[in-house]
Amino acid sequence: MADTGGEREGISFEFNDRDFRRACRMIYARAGIHLADHKRDMVYSRLSRRIRARGMASFAEYLDLVEADPASEEQAFINALTTNLTSFFREAHHFDALREQLRAVPRGEPVDLWCCAASTGEEPWSLAITACEAFGSDTPPVRILATDIDTNALNTAAAGTYGVDRIADLSPERKRRFFMRGTGPNEGLVRVKPHLRQLVEFRQLNLLAPDYGLRQRFLAVFCRNVMIYFDKPTQYEVLRKVVPLLASGGRFYAGHSESFAHALDLVQPCGRTIYRAAQDGR
Repeated sequence: MADTGGEREGISFEFNDRDFRRACRMIYARAGIHLADHKRDMVYSRLSRRIRARGMASFAEYLDLVEADPASEEQAFINALTTNLTSFFREAHHFDALREQLRAVPRGEPVDLWCCAASTGEEPWSLAITACEAFGSDTPPVRILATDIDTNALNTAAAGTYGVDRIADLSPERKRRFFMRGTGPNEGLVRVKPHLRQLVEFRQLNLLAPDYGLRQRFLAVFCRNVMIYFDKPTQYEVLRKVVPLLASGGRFYAGHSESFAHALDLVQPCGRTIYRAAQDGR
């Protein structure tokens, strides 16, 4: 039975159970994302835009292209089905905990932080702001790696430019210290200040990759609201690769809906959706 989902813009395409299941299998294999049945309309809406953009006639033809020519379309397919919901200082208690971690670092010791799902950048910039505040300096000894699978989101994140409404809830002091307000054609926009930009490196990374190519050890890994899209075996595999990258006393920060009771051999809870490596008693 055809199901054209919720979008009626332009041409509609037949979208049957076979197409939906195939798209689900493909995004799971490429990004570990598990799509439930209620995501059917979302899949139709997002992929139909790519079908139109490529001038194709059907979902089957489009999915064939993704598989046959990954260099041409695979990343766009992944970007289309990746959800990016974020805000500055989302789940604020985590940034309070990070601030205490940073303040306990011996003076002069460099610190590495990792934001695993940088999305459009609000989270890594919040980490950078927290670091500046914790050290009382605009040049703290902190390096922040911000990664994501979605290249479109990463481009937005690296630009560091947002509508002024995105920082509406920040204090006047934070707005003044960390953001520049646009004028003229940039009226209504803000951009993170250069000293903040110096702290963050943006890089594409797929958490399903067999080797992340990272050799540093992180005081904190923020991997929030991404594991919820993975099934339990995939969550376990990601944790198995991430946990060894935690420094002694390091912390893994998860989303408010994420729990790892199935991976207690890898991580142990030590705060409100905060975990430490199971073998690290600190």
